[in-house]
Amino acid sequence: MKILITGSNGYIGSRLVTLLLEQGCELYCCVRNLSKVTPLNNPKIHYIEVDFLKRETLVNIPNEIDVAYYLIHSMADSGTNFSYLETLSALNFREAINSTDTKQVIYLGGIANQKDLSPHLKSRAKVEEILSEGDYSLTAIRAGIIIGKGGSSYQIIKDLVEKLPVMVAPKWLNTKTQPVALRDVLFCLSAVKGDPRFYDKSFDLGGPDVLTYKEMLYGYAKVHSLKRLIITVPVMTPRLSSYWLYFVTSTSYSLAVHLVESMKIEVLCRDMSLINMLGVTPLTYEEALSEAR
Repeated sequence: MKILITGSNGYIGSRLVTLLLEQGCELYCCVRNLSKVTPLNNPKIHYIEVDFLKRETLVNIPNEIDVAYYLIHSMADSGTNFSYLETLSALNFREAINSTDTKQVIYLGGIANQKDLSPHLKSRAKVEEILSEGDYSLTAIRAGIIIGKGGSSYQIIKDLVEKLPVMVAPKWLNTKTQPVALRDVLFCLSAVKGDPRFYDKSFDLGGPDVLTYKEMLYGYAKVHSLKRLIITVPVMTPRLSSYWLYFVTSTSYSLAVHLVESMKIEVLCRDMSLINMLGVTPLTYEEALSEAR
């Protein structure tokens, strides 16, 4: 199977590359700058220089593609204009893939089941809408907070708990969410490829635990045998909350702003049909944390 992967150098993409190579797939990895890539010593992997914000680079995409993964995310490095960039990137991707033999596009987005969404979650939903209008079958997997070593969400939790024995935290720590293990996300992304059961469908993906962010922090403390006290306060402005994340964790300020906006929204699955169809038993939150150590 010939597979195109966008975002192949990213947190999810790089790990998916390893998994798909183990399965014997032939991969075409899109990178913005070939000179900055350290090639893997594997004849099944090819690197192509493509920037989906620059239409002139799209000609580098080969025609003979069976499945394409869309893993592009602009929120971390594009300031306030990430929504425009994500829309442009999705439109260019759709146009490029329409001219190939691609039968299926697999998109990893975010759970967006609430009526009032943050700009980040609105952008994720908009990208899914754009991709759904292509001349191929779309499989959209909407994941909750992904817990795995090296991920931004995991690192923020780690930084907060390990650096602050006592936390005076914003009230959005009481927001409910449904974290999912990195292992389960990668398995599902891989398992749906080339399977008509998942064509032209969207699925929510979360773990078995529904937790508040506060409970997630206490869960990390428990797994790592740390004693912590967390006090939530009713008044902490979004700006102050963003600075709180920025100064304590390794995240950038612009990413902290977007995260705070999203953390006010409950991120819960409507159904778990994807893992039921795949026969997956997802890891609990504490199991995901233990695996990430």
